[in-house]
Amino acid sequence: MSTLMRAPRECGSWFWDLEDVTAPGLESALETAARMSALLRENKLLEPISLEWSWFEVGKGGLGIHSRLDVFGRSLDDVGIAEQVRACQPARYPSAEMSEIKVVGSGVWLDAEGKCHREPGLVEISVSPDLIGPSAELSVFHDVWSSCDFSGRPHPAVHAQNAPRLAAALRSLDALLRVAAEPGEPTYFGVAEGYGIKTPDIIDGLGPDLTDLL
Repeated sequence: MSTLMRAPRECGSWFWDLEDVTAPGLESALETAARMSALLRENKLLEPISLEWSWFEVGKGGLGIHSRLDVFGRSLDDVGIAEQVRACQPARYPSAEMSEIKVVGSGVWLDAEGKCHREPGLVEISVSPDLIGPSAELSVFHDVWSSCDFSGRPHPAVHAQNAPRLAAALRSLDALLRVAAEPGEPTYFGVAEGYGIKTPDIIDGLGPDLTDLL
């Protein structure tokens, strides 16, 4: 059972523009996802369970149709996975295209005493199968990466146990992808800065209380 509150929007995200370092298309995107998830698995941040994506038509937008493919125990660059992904295309929409493909799984976070806990969706990555502009993104949705919890209370021990792990993984992904990560857009729940979450303003010993939108 989950023991962490999860924000409905990311607390921080990082984006890699891969146009100059990898080919476009589904197979290339899945190969990128395989390499990223292997690194994150080694760091106990993401054990892939499934791939999720939606369908859209150019000029018309989203179709309201979503697909999920279980991949636990499989390599994401397996040729069979690409074939299964394509086979999910809605039969009534032959011109439908895939959105970004999200890799969903679970990871391990550490409490103040250093005890390990497995959490669904601790880290999420997504890759673009578009034939134009290959890219990848990593997002986090929990407060263990921040200097304060969602209620605004500083939790330096939890931050010290987890934030360096995320920072190390992001630096390793830069080296793996041969591109420096760009911080994503700020949200109500946090701002990516460098390889971590920006420290919020502390007033009277507390950060902002974000629980009103949880």
